[in-house]
Amino acid sequence: MKTIDNFNFSGKKALIRVDFNVPLDDNFAITDDNRIQGATPTIKKILNDGGSVILMSHLGRPKEGPTDKYSLRHIVSHLSQVLGVDVQFANDCIGQEAIDKAAALQAGEVLLLENLRFYKEEEKGDKDFAEKLSKLGDVYVNDAFGTAHRAHASTAVIAQFFPEAKYFGYLIEAELSNAEKVLNNPERPFTAIMGGAKVSDKIQLIEALLDKVDNLIIGGGMAYTFVKARGGEIGNSLCENDKLDLANELVKKAEEKGVNLVLPTDAQIADKFANDATVYNGPIDEIPANLEGLDIGEESARHFAQVISASKTLLWNGPMGVFEFDTFAKGTKVVADAVVLATEQGAFSLIGGGDSAAAVAKFDMTEHVSYVSTGGGALLEYMEGKTLLGIAAIQD
Repeated sequence: MKTIDNFNFSGKKALIRVDFNVPLDDNFAITDDNRIQGATPTIKKILNDGGSVILMSHLGRPKEGPTDKYSLRHIVSHLSQVLGVDVQFANDCIGQEAIDKAAALQAGEVLLLENLRFYKEEEKGDKDFAEKLSKLGDVYVNDAFGTAHRAHASTAVIAQFFPEAKYFGYLIEAELSNAEKVLNNPERPFTAIMGGAKVSDKIQLIEALLDKVDNLIIGGGMAYTFVKARGGEIGNSLCENDKLDLANELVKKAEEKGVNLVLPTDAQIADKFANDATVYNGPIDEIPANLEGLDIGEESARHFAQVISASKTLLWNGPMGVFEFDTFAKGTKVVADAVVLATEQGAFSLIGGGDSAAAVAKFDMTEHVSYVSTGGGALLEYMEGKTLLGIAAIQD
């Protein structure tokens, strides 16, 4: 693997694609800087070598070009504190200001470019746009795992302009090595915990995992599709009615492959989608027509925890309920506690980014699991066996 350890950056300008798509509050304060922390070792290695760093990233999904809400200048102060360097800022990612500031960079200095997605060419994978970006640096480093599956200019296209000088940063190296550990060398029993809203979002992942896992736990909104598929009454609970046959097929495949498929038996049943809902714990397949399940029930949580605690390898992707509401966070919390306990007892636990990472952070458990991925979608595609274009571009 071509990582930055294979290169001495002394006297070089490193153009690094990072993922600084961090959450900001109404005052533009960063509420979770995990992604910045994740890229910091790569940046510091290059600076310590005697190189300079040009950082490029996206923030949010701007639709109409430059928008103050999505300006990366809001993170400059925090980034400077984390790096211990006064980070410079260019009000554009291409154009004369970016060219001049990049050219003037001295060893040990850092320049952050404005949001790449202020240009539609970024998401279109435009070659001319990628070439303009490439002219700012001597060496290209990709350390943005969260966008590694996108066919964007700064991830999948730009590397061709650095045929002999393109490398992975430490974050991508860690993401891939941890994913490989789970996929190709798991200690058994291997348990995957799947949650979230839709079966359709996870079909390919579930099918890929059925060849690898000993236990597959399914919770969250997607569980109700499985329950309804086998004839259960689920009331107003989330359900993909066009995926009922698929759910039954997945159950059958699990049986054929000898995988222990674990579905919830009870649910936290509510009269409305709100934190102050009236709630009771009842059978998941006997939910009245006017009510809905918003979390796994107490019996299910205990059963899930038992399976998890007996595991040696754990992959968790997706919450067990609407964990944003404290009323419906109990199931996710029990699962998180069980994952932490199993980890303390020697299991390897990989948390699959996205809502799973948010849940672990909410419960202050990030430091108590083996690895929290920074890329939900990218990790899923990698686990499904797909080629990540941003990875392939460096390996070519």
